[in-house]
Amino acid sequence: MKIKVFLGLFLLLVSDMSRAATPRVSTRQRIEIAQMLTRIGEREVYKMKVKVKSISASKKQVTIYTSIDMSYYPFREENTRAIYDSVRSVLGPDFRKASIRIITDRHEISELIPLAFRKQSTAVKSKKKKKSEPILFTNPSERPLIKRLSSVSQPELGLSGRHIALWQSHGRYFDQVRNKWRWQRSCLWETCEDLYTQSYVLPYLVPMLENAGACVLLPRERDTQLHEMIADNDQSDSYKEQGVWQDGGVGFAHRYEIYRTGDNPFRHGTTRKTVSVRSNAQNEASWSVEFPEKGEYAVYVSYEATSESADDAHYTVHHAGGESRFEVNQTMGGGTWICLGKFSFAKGRHEVVTLSNQSREAGRIVSADAVKVGGGYGNIVRVTNPSLYHEAKEFDLKHGSKDPEMQLEFLEETSGYPRFCEGARYWLQWAGFGEEVYAPKEHLDDYKEDYMSRACWVNALMGGSRRAPEIEGKRIPVDMAFAFHSDAGVRDGDEIVGTLGIFYTRENQGRFEGGADRYRSRDLTDIVQTQIVEDIRRVYEPDWMRRGLWNRAYYEARIPSVPTMLLELLSHQNFADMRYGHDPRFKFFVSRAVYKGILRFLSSQYKTEYVVQPLPVEAFSTERTSENGVRLSWAPVLDSLEATAVPDAYIVYTRKGEGGFDNGQRVDATSLVVNQEPGVVYSYKVTAVNRGGESFPSETLAAYIAPQSRGEILIINGFDRISAPYSARCDSLAGFYREVDEGVPDRYDINFVGEQCIFDLGMARCENDSKALGACRTDCETDVIAGNSFDYPALHGESLRKLGYSFVSTSRKALEAGTISIADYKIVDLILGKQLSHLAGRGLKGCEFKTIPPKMQGQLRRYVANGGALFVSGCYLAKDLFEAPDATDGDRAFAEEVLHIRFDQTYLPHSNRLRVTSNLRAFSRGDYHFNTDVTREHYGVRNPDAIRPAGDASVVLRYSDSSLAAGVVSLEDGRSFVLAVPFESIVENAERDRLMRDVMRLLDPEKK
Repeated sequence: MKIKVFLGLFLLLVSDMSRAATPRVSTRQRIEIAQMLTRIGEREVYKMKVKVKSISASKKQVTIYTSIDMSYYPFREENTRAIYDSVRSVLGPDFRKASIRIITDRHEISELIPLAFRKQSTAVKSKKKKKSEPILFTNPSERPLIKRLSSVSQPELGLSGRHIALWQSHGRYFDQVRNKWRWQRSCLWETCEDLYTQSYVLPYLVPMLENAGACVLLPRERDTQLHEMIADNDQSDSYKEQGVWQDGGVGFAHRYEIYRTGDNPFRHGTTRKTVSVRSNAQNEASWSVEFPEKGEYAVYVSYEATSESADDAHYTVHHAGGESRFEVNQTMGGGTWICLGKFSFAKGRHEVVTLSNQSREAGRIVSADAVKVGGGYGNIVRVTNPSLYHEAKEFDLKHGSKDPEMQLEFLEETSGYPRFCEGARYWLQWAGFGEEVYAPKEHLDDYKEDYMSRACWVNALMGGSRRAPEIEGKRIPVDMAFAFHSDAGVRDGDEIVGTLGIFYTRENQGRFEGGADRYRSRDLTDIVQTQIVEDIRRVYEPDWMRRGLWNRAYYEARIPSVPTMLLELLSHQNFADMRYGHDPRFKFFVSRAVYKGILRFLSSQYKTEYVVQPLPVEAFSTERTSENGVRLSWAPVLDSLEATAVPDAYIVYTRKGEGGFDNGQRVDATSLVVNQEPGVVYSYKVTAVNRGGESFPSETLAAYIAPQSRGEILIINGFDRISAPYSARCDSLAGFYREVDEGVPDRYDINFVGEQCIFDLGMARCENDSKALGACRTDCETDVIAGNSFDYPALHGESLRKLGYSFVSTSRKALEAGTISIADYKIVDLILGKQLSHLAGRGLKGCEFKTIPPKMQGQLRRYVANGGALFVSGCYLAKDLFEAPDATDGDRAFAEEVLHIRFDQTYLPHSNRLRVTSNLRAFSRGDYHFNTDVTREHYGVRNPDAIRPAGDASVVLRYSDSSLAAGVVSLEDGRSFVLAVPFESIVENAERDRLMRDVMRLLDPEKK
C-alpha cells in the first residue's frame, strides 16, 4: 500500500514537472496575435477582423486556428514568411525552435498561395508529413472548338486552345408573382446591373480573351443588333447545296414566332451531311440572308455533332471586307448556336456563310444546319404558373388594384426587349438547351432559374469532355467559368466599396473530376481580384478597396465542374465607385486586368509560359510619299504594368470606300508604304501583336488621292475623348449632370437606362430605390447609344473627295510628336467633336482631353501666321479654352488671336437647325441640321457652345431659334472657320457636302 501511494505521488510530481516544462501561449499573447493578424490583414483587405479561435502549443509545434476572415488575405511567399516572423516575435523565446502553423478555412495559410505564385514548396509541415505535388485542373482537347484561320497572327503564348465560360450577371426576367417582365436589379446611377456588367464583358473582356486565342462561350445573347435573320437548311430560299449531301439528324428550324415552355427550336428541324475529303472540296453548302441595313452583325452557325464528325469543318464568312475563314470542331458544340464573330455587312441580300467538305482527314462527317445573323428581340413567352395565381393576386391587391373583386389577367407575353437585355434563362432555351438546364425550378421561379441556369449551362457545355465524362453534354472542354457582377452597398463620403471575389470549395468532397482540389477556384479568384485591385490602385484610385475572398456556396460558384469565380467588381449603388465605373477607359482597364488574371491562372494550370497582348498603338498618321504612295506610321505603347506586353509586329487593316475592313497585313516595322488607287477613299487601322495575342485597334485614319487634285488637305483627328458624364459632389448633392456634359461612350454605350433624377445625399440610404440617391429614369433602357467611333476622317474626307481635293489624316498625338508637319498643307481640317477637358473619378489624374493643348496651339499659331487656312469644328472648343478647370490666359489668347472667337455661353438647343446669316458670296443659303439626340448611329450634341467673333471675324451661322452664333469666319491674317457644332454631327450627306463646299470657298478662294 505504501509503495502504491509513493508511486502515485511520484507520477503526480513528474506530471507537474512535465506541465511546468511545456511552454504555454498566454491569453495576452493570443489577443496580441489576433490583433497583429488583423492589422496585417487590414493593410490589404477592407475591415478584415481576425479572431484566434484556439491554439495548440508544444515545444516542437504551435498551431493557431483563426477565423475565416484570415483566409480573405492574398497570401504570397513573401508576405506568408513575414506573417510567421511576426507571430514568432509575439510568441517569444519559449517557442523559438517550434514550427508554427496558422490554419484558416481548413488550410495552413501557405497552402492558400495560388499555384501561379509559388516558386517552391512553402507549406509549413511536420517532418513526418511529405507534401505531394498539387493536381492541376486541365481539360485539354486535340483541337479547339473554333480556330480562326484568317487571323494574321496566332497567339501561341496566349490562350489558344482554352475554352472559357463567361457571363455578364443578370438580365431582364419574368416575375411570376408580379405578373410582369422586369429587371433583376434596381436602376441607379443611370444604369442597372442587368445591363451594366455587359458594358465590360461584351465590348472589352470577350474581345481581349478572343484576341488571346480563347474560345469564349456566353449564356446570353452577345449581339446588340436589333435585327436577327435566320438561314436554315429547312428553308430553300436561304440555303443551297453543291455536290452530294444527305439527310442528317435532328436540327434547328424556326417554326414559330414565339416559343413556350418546353419548345426547343433545335428539335424542330433537320440537318444535312456530307463526307469530308482531304483536298479539292467537292461539296458545299451556303446560307444567304437579307440585311435590312448596313452594320455590324454577329454570325452564328449550328450543326449536328457526333463522334464521326470532322474536327475541322471549313466555314467561310463573306462580309463587306472580304472573306474570313474558320475551322469548327464539329465533334463538340452541336445542337446550339456557335458564334464565329462580328462582321460588317452592306444592306441587301448576301451570301453570308459557306461550308465545304474539305478536311485534314477524309471520310469524316461534315454537318450543315442553320446560320443566325444578328441579335434580334426576345421570342420566349412567359406567363404566371397556375400554382402561383393566388400569390400573384394577393400581391396585385396589396400593391396595385384595391378592388378584391377585380380579376387579374394572366397573359402570355414576351419581354418586348432586345434579346441582349434578357437573362440567360431565355437565351438558353432559344439556343437549344433542355429544360433541365434553363428551368431547374420547373418554371416556377424565373429569377432563380436565371442564375441557376448559368451554372447548369457550364456543365451542359462540358458534359462528355475529359473533366465531365459521365455528364451528357456538348463535349466542349471548358477550362474555367467566370461570372461578372456588380454589388450593392453604400459608403459614407467618397469611400469606395470596391472589389469582392467569391468561390466555393466544398462540393464533391472538395475535388474536381481528375482529382484537382477545388481550391483551384480560390487560386483563380485571388489572382483576378489581386490583378484588378493592384492595377486600379496604381493607375486610377490608390484608395480602391479590396474586399474578401469568400468561400461560400453561391449557386453559380458551387455547381460548375470547373474552377469558377464570381466577381463583384464594385458597388453599382455607391457614387464613389460609379464615378469611375462609368468611365469607358476604366472599363477597358478593368477588363484587361481580368484578362491578365485569367491568363495567369490558366497558364499556371497548364504549366505554360505566357505573354500579355500589347496595348493599342498611338501617334498614327498618314502622308503622301509619291504619286500614288501613302506612308502609314504609328508608335507602340509600352505597358508600365506588364513587362511581357511588348509588340513583336503589327497588323494593318484596310477598308476601301464604304466597304468593310479586310483581314489585315502583318508588318514588322512601325510604318508601311501602301499604293492607293486614285479616286478611292482608303481607311486604315493598326493593331499591335505579340506571341500572347493582338491589341485593340487604333483610331481609323483615311487618305485619298484625287485623279485630278485641286490640292491636298490635312485632316487632324483631335477627337480622342471617351469619358463618363460630368459628376460632382457637394455637402448636400451628388450625381451625374448630363446637362453640363453627358460624356462620350467608347464606340457605343449599352448600359445607359436614363438620366439621374435624385441628387439628395440625404436619400443615400433610402430603402425605396425609386426615391434613393442615384435614382434615374428608364426611358433609354434598351437603347444602344453611339459614342466616339474614332472613324471621322473618312466622313470629313468624303465631302472633300466630292470637291476634288486629295487628303491625308493624322492623330493629334502624331502631330504633337512632330511625326507630320502641317506646314506642308494649305488647309487643315481639325476634328474636335466632343473633346473637352475632363476630370475622371475624384480628379486625381488632373484634366484630360483638352481640346487644343499648348503644344498644338503653338503648331497651329505658326501655321496660320505663315498663311495656312484652318477649319475647326467641335461643340466645346470655346468653353474649354475659356472656362475649363485648367484654362489659362494663353488658351484665351490663342482662341482670340488664332481662331478669332470668344466664348459666349452654353447653348441649350430647342431645335437642331443652323441658319446662314452672312452675305458672303461663298456661303449659299439653306439651313443645316445637326444631331441633338443620342441614337445608335450618331452621337448627340446636347449643349454646344455659342461663340462670338473676335478681331476682324464675322458671324456666318447662327442657331435658328436664337441670335447666338454657331459659325465664325476670319479672312484676314490667316483664314479660319470655326464651327461650334461638330461637322460630323450634321447627319444628312447633302448638307455636309454643301457646308464643306462653302467652307472651302472661304478658305481656298483660288479654287472655285
